[in-house]
Order: sequence, then C-alpha cells, then structure tokens
Amino acid sequence: MKLILTTEVSGLGAPGDIVEVKDGYGRNYLIPRGFAIRWTRGAESQVASLKKARAAREIRDLGSAKEVAGQLGALKVRLKTRAGESGRLFGSITTGDIADAVKAAGGPQLDRRRIEIGNAIKSVGTHKVSVRLHPEVAATLDVEVVAG
Repeated sequence: MKLILTTEVSGLGAPGDIVEVKDGYGRNYLIPRGFAIRWTRGAESQVASLKKARAAREIRDLGSAKEVAGQLGALKVRLKTRAGESGRLFGSITTGDIADAVKAAGGPQLDRRRIEIGNAIKSVGTHKVSVRLHPEVAATLDVEVVAG
C-alpha cells in the first residue's frame, strides 16, 4: 500500500514522505490515526511543495537544533513521583512527564512525540532518554526519577 505521511512516524519517515507499507498497517493504524493519507497523483504534487518547504525549514533549523541539544546536555532534570519502598514506581514515566519536567527545569519546550524512551521508566534512579530534535541531531538527556 502506497501512502503519504502527514506526521512524523518514528522508523518510517517524515511528513510528506511517500512510503510503501503493508496493507494492514496502513489501513488499521496509519490512516485511522491521521498519520498518513492514501497516495494519489494529485496528492503527490502537493507532497513536492511540502517537501520543498520542509527542506528550507530544516536547513534553517539545523543550527538551532544543535544549540538546543547543547542546552539539553547541560540540563539537570528531576522528576518526583510516587514509588514503593523497593523503588518501583506506581505507574511509569511518560514522554509528556519528561517534556513538562524539562520545561520546569528551565529547558526548551519539547514536543512529547520527539522524546524516545528506550525501556519503560518504572523505577527510581537515573535514566537516559533520547530526543530527536532534527533528522540529523538527536540529544541524550539524563532524567533522575526520585520518590516523592
């Protein structure tokens, strides 16, 4: 199935990319959630203009993405949450929680969809989190989870 992505999908592509995916993945996941639309010749011409605008924006944003990555590297992020006596959390830390904690720590406003947590954060301690700021720039952020 040939689709045009409308939002960034991790591991698949960026908005405006034309991708070939399995029928079930496209029909049951990407299209209903608004992540993609069906490919047509008319939509392909719109994709060309989207890509041109995105390319101009990315060139301009590469320098600022590197600057934000430097800010995130120097930032100390602490999250207070409820935990049991053994250090296991009641629930888990989400990307939205991390985005809010970065903002509260004086960092830049981050889109929660660009934050990638390797393994679910379900315990107290320091955890590494990746933030995709640009297709060429990813920052690693240390998040300290404390019982509160």
